[in-house]
Amino acid sequence: MLNGQQLRGIGMTSQRTRSRMVERLRQEGIKDEKVLAAMATVPRHLFVEEALASRAYEDISLPLGFSQTISQPFVVARMIEVLRAGRELGKTLEIGAGCGYQAAVLAQLASDVYAIERIAGLLEKAKGNLRHLRLPNVRLKHGDGNMGLPEAAPFDTIIVAAAAREVPPALRQQLAPGGRMILPVGVQEQQLLLIERTPKGYMETWLDPVRFVPMLPGTE
Repeated sequence: MLNGQQLRGIGMTSQRTRSRMVERLRQEGIKDEKVLAAMATVPRHLFVEEALASRAYEDISLPLGFSQTISQPFVVARMIEVLRAGRELGKTLEIGAGCGYQAAVLAQLASDVYAIERIAGLLEKAKGNLRHLRLPNVRLKHGDGNMGLPEAAPFDTIIVAAAAREVPPALRQQLAPGGRMILPVGVQEQQLLLIERTPKGYMETWLDPVRFVPMLPGTE
């Protein structure tokens, strides 16, 4: 069990370092103060390899093992800010739980978070990371993100942390009326796509160029 000092961090993993990260996000254009507060709350250094903890609050992605990465803080904040604009996240589905970091940030802002990870070993790592934070509104699931989570659908919000060649039909169907989904789409060239389910159908808006690991089928 981690003690309070470990949760707060020391030196390059301290609350002061986290605050500097948040200030940088603000300077880079993140305006949603609730998103910034969530990013300030979650100790990112607990979600990366110990040898990389001193780099946890830099605006870079970091390796997690299993050929996966933890997304850079700006991309996490940007995607959540877009999903929140003018609304609450509500019941949220995360595809690609990874180490659990983004689920922990989402837990500060959503009523419920369902996070799917296809790699069993990485899911166990996420469970261990999140256990110390005691977040009652986060549920982790081993599964194929392309299939979503039909037993818990529909979702007000869906956020995908891996690049799809095209939008998985199951995710589109599991989006609640009035809901929003954001995901990176593409192979060589990737771009964030915002999908909103309106009374007239699905509205799509292309956003920033990004770089994510590919979204693969099945489980490991």
